[in-house]
Amino acid sequence: MTQGSVCAGLNELLKEVEQLNPSGSLNLNDSIVSSIYEKTETITAGVVTFQGKPKIDWDQKLDDVLTSKVFGFPSMILLLAVIFWITLAGANYPSELLATALFEGQERLTDLLIWFRAPAWVNGLFVEGIYRCLAWVVSVMLPPMAIFFPCFTILEDMGYLPRVAFNLDNLFKKAGTHGKQSLTMSMGFGCNAAGVISCRIIESPRERLIAMLTNNFVPCNGRYPTLIALSSLLVLGVAGLFGATLVVVGIVLSGIATTLTVSRVLSKTLLKGVPSSFTLELPPYRKPQVGRILTRSIFDRTLFVLRRAVCVAAPAGAVIWLLANLHTGNASILAHCANWLNPLGQMLGMDGHILMAFLLGLPANEIVLPILIMSYTASGSIFELDSIEALYRLFVVEHGWTWLTAVCTMLFSLLHYPCGTTIWTIFKESGSIKWTVLSVLIPLGISSLVCFLVAQSARLLGLV
Repeated sequence: MTQGSVCAGLNELLKEVEQLNPSGSLNLNDSIVSSIYEKTETITAGVVTFQGKPKIDWDQKLDDVLTSKVFGFPSMILLLAVIFWITLAGANYPSELLATALFEGQERLTDLLIWFRAPAWVNGLFVEGIYRCLAWVVSVMLPPMAIFFPCFTILEDMGYLPRVAFNLDNLFKKAGTHGKQSLTMSMGFGCNAAGVISCRIIESPRERLIAMLTNNFVPCNGRYPTLIALSSLLVLGVAGLFGATLVVVGIVLSGIATTLTVSRVLSKTLLKGVPSSFTLELPPYRKPQVGRILTRSIFDRTLFVLRRAVCVAAPAGAVIWLLANLHTGNASILAHCANWLNPLGQMLGMDGHILMAFLLGLPANEIVLPILIMSYTASGSIFELDSIEALYRLFVVEHGWTWLTAVCTMLFSLLHYPCGTTIWTIFKESGSIKWTVLSVLIPLGISSLVCFLVAQSARLLGLV
């Protein structure tokens, strides 16, 4: 074959592409796929007939609303808000029951050790340290995951999740990533570790890494207790529950915006590349299969994530108890560390006790607030206050919190490094120490920078 014939062949191919896509608005792959589907529809219309076809195509009617430019995003946000409400409202009572049962077990263990005449430090380390930390993580994590994951799986089984990917595909494509990242991000609202595991659905290694590195920027159920408590503290006596809800929604939207922004930066720097084409054929809506939903959501997701969380939280409970109960001078090691971190904490709009709580809360975000309360009260074990008013007295009256402290703590909680379970999962999924370390350093740098800018700006403007 001569060079001239090759050039002629390429010119003919380019002319065919131009005919498929005269405006240049689509890439080559999109043009080819669009052409194939158009020809398929033409052939189908000529040779296929339907008998007893329903007068109303409900799939099309639903898609006209759920994937439209006008109602697609509002309906998606509304549905996600409903799932959040069901999860948060439905998890409160089971969490209380589970916590009561587990902490009742703590008392029985203490009685048993007393009967065996075990030293006090044995009861402190193994019961008040390891067991109490495990009980806290299980009682806070298990009920929300047991509700959120089945709800999420129902949407997946019904065929709605591909519509979510369809709606968000353009935003993620502009960020240089894959439309399927919207699904992994949504899974992160339940648990970031589960969100990282769900990144397996993304075929491109580059885009899968971006999705794993940014999944942490949407708040998981472990961070909601802290966000809800601090938002309630922020608007206490002013806007009530509605105001607190708006604050949490604003934080969630900020997390989504951060996910898109960081994905864009990564796609232009560390993980350069052209976003792969995403050809999505919307499946028909289906009736959910209850058995499969329960199996996938409980065994494949909830218990899988909980097992990893327990493995990480157990040694953390021992470390936390030791730091709170070993003293040098007149203060515990925990208090000394908090005082040492205080200058940095003040720069970021917080204090050393808050930073120390986040450091010790690395194994599980659920224990950050209890550790902070333990640190402020100088008690030797994790516990939680029974009301927002008590939290207000401890934080605002006794330790001088301002609105800026609450805002910066919420922002840091949203943007800081992943929990230990998620870090472990990123390492298992990526198989790389480099990307695992970056998954910690990137959000830590962003959270520190954001809190520093917010704190210094508020002080320069005289707002605090």
